[in-house]
Amino acid sequence: MPLHADIKNYLDDLKSSVEEIDEGRKELLKPISDYIKSKLQADERVQLNFICTHNSRRSHLCQIWAKTVAYYYGCFQIDTFSGGTEATAFYPSGIAALRKVGFEILIEKEGDNPLYRIDYGAGLEDTFAFSKKYDDVANPKTDFAAVMTCDHASENCPVVFGVEQRFNLWYDDPKTYDGTEKEVWGYENRSRQIATEMLWLLGEVLV
Repeated sequence: MPLHADIKNYLDDLKSSVEEIDEGRKELLKPISDYIKSKLQADERVQLNFICTHNSRRSHLCQIWAKTVAYYYGCFQIDTFSGGTEATAFYPSGIAALRKVGFEILIEKEGDNPLYRIDYGAGLEDTFAFSKKYDDVANPKTDFAAVMTCDHASENCPVVFGVEQRFNLWYDDPKTYDGTEKEVWGYENRSRQIATEMLWLLGEVLV
């Protein structure tokens, strides 16, 4: 059940960048790795819910890249989700950044908050991506880790019910590039950073 070739090649190339992750970031990533390791050692499924304010950019990129890297390493016991403190829409430049590296993404439902199908490769379970609150019916209610991907969500979401553990893994918002000549670069750069860090995080567990 292989990933699409372009995605696999992209991750193969990114492996050389993993050692460039600074120690401060690794200190944030390591507890998440330890949590995942403990769940897998107990032969339990891992559920990661990535949470930001609008569930429009960073949390989606984390959800999709964490799932992708799990597939890359041949692990099928990791389920990933995303949500926000409010719902908006998955921003199109985030979709474009993923398509550029080989994801096949279909629009299942049009509208102000489109529903996207993320296709990782033949035989691999798709992700249905749309903006939603972190406690949406599509997300787990118990036995999951909440990974806060922005400081605003962490401050405005003081309690996540049903969570086993909660982690802060903040990323700079690519929204700051919206409407500028650096918009494409900004989203591709953030997507690349997240993919690289997910390679390190899951590599600590699965390699």
